[in-house]
Amino acid sequence: MSGAEYVHDGPGRDGARADGVRGGGPGDSGSRRGGADGDGARPERTLTALPPARGRGFARTWWGQAWLKALEDTALDGGQLRRGRGHARQGAVGAVCVRPGRITAVVRDRDRTPYRSDVLLREFTGAEWDRLLEAVADRSGHIAALLDRDMPPQLAEDAAAVGVELLPGTGDLEPECGCEAWDHCPHTAALCYQLARLLDEDPFLLLLMRGRAEREVLDELQARSTARAARHVPRAAEDAPPSAPEGVPAREAFAAPGPPPLPAPPPAVAAPGRPPALTGGTDPAGGLDVAALEFLAADAAVRAQRLLAEALAPGHAASPVPAALTVWQDTVRLTAAGPPAPVAARLAAACGRDRTDLARAVRAWQQGGAAALTVLEAEWTPDPEALARARLRLAAAWEDDGPAPRLRATANRWTVVGAGLQVRYGRDGRWWPYRKERGRWWPAGPAATDPAAALAMPGSDG
Repeated sequence: MSGAEYVHDGPGRDGARADGVRGGGPGDSGSRRGGADGDGARPERTLTALPPARGRGFARTWWGQAWLKALEDTALDGGQLRRGRGHARQGAVGAVCVRPGRITAVVRDRDRTPYRSDVLLREFTGAEWDRLLEAVADRSGHIAALLDRDMPPQLAEDAAAVGVELLPGTGDLEPECGCEAWDHCPHTAALCYQLARLLDEDPFLLLLMRGRAEREVLDELQARSTARAARHVPRAAEDAPPSAPEGVPAREAFAAPGPPPLPAPPPAVAAPGRPPALTGGTDPAGGLDVAALEFLAADAAVRAQRLLAEALAPGHAASPVPAALTVWQDTVRLTAAGPPAPVAARLAAACGRDRTDLARAVRAWQQGGAAALTVLEAEWTPDPEALARARLRLAAAWEDDGPAPRLRATANRWTVVGAGLQVRYGRDGRWWPYRKERGRWWPAGPAATDPAAALAMPGSDG
């Protein structure tokens, strides 16, 4: 895990406290959202303090962002959240202890006063765990994704379909702090922002908060998967009763959990194959451009290799099908692939755009594909809710890293006054850096979740 070291993974150590900390030790106040698994040893993980988070967002993954949304939708005071983000950015959150139903850390205020802070989350009941594990075991891709420290959205949707809300919602993150605030204070908010960074790296922490440790979850999933596979092993012919009829009763067929597991997928391909070399130049009769045909064959091999790698990746089955490219988008994609000069000239001549437009489009494609090209070409006006989120991100981006630059807003574009720099807000909530060159705005780097980080990219330094 980036920036975090597992210090402890075993039974809880309730009752420990640090001298001088405002508020009780981890065992001083009982969880108001108590455990579902009864008494006995409780799993616990303690993760060392992370370094300051200046110049970056707190959550890159969708589940980390969902965690922060639960916090931001629950807290009543946006000012407390801003202060909490500041504490987390400055590294004021100490080691984070994660246990069923509770996370705990010591958070230092601006005057360095330490406060014991807790955030409580309801544990799942035994019945909820049973339904969740059945939903996960029903899809082998879910298990593979968890082992890869990923949580596909389909996993959360499958859990919700059986009545288990895996991720917290509004009001689910309950604060307790030594400063005795009744709502989320800067200390519990800082703890939540810090935990979002940890969740990015390991979604098993969320399952631990819900009541079960990683090893227990994986062992149970393995047992359920083995049992499922055993149900699909055909009985030997000699073991069947002599008078057994063919087939099975309809009620048994409908009660079966599903078809047997699919065979293993094909192995990944390390590199795209090399297409055959064609000779003969341009066919004067048919107008066949051999160089263009060789380029298209090589491009097809590269795309096939990439599509196979994506198909073998965990969670691919739950990924949305990408939209088909338009003629213009495919022209930009092919040009960005670096065709021979004569082929590039043909693409430029046939696209209906001037060379500068094509060059800007190619640079955008190289930074982020079709999404980046859309940001280059489509200006849009965020709705009030999206605009509020964007302004909140902008307000928080520089609050701990010196004064914010002067920005002039137009639709989804914020321009740094007098600097020739700009960030554009995408519909997916990411920020794209731009730089003015020869009187036109050019893409300057890939997207970032933090506008300050986007403007700090090497290509956007003016």
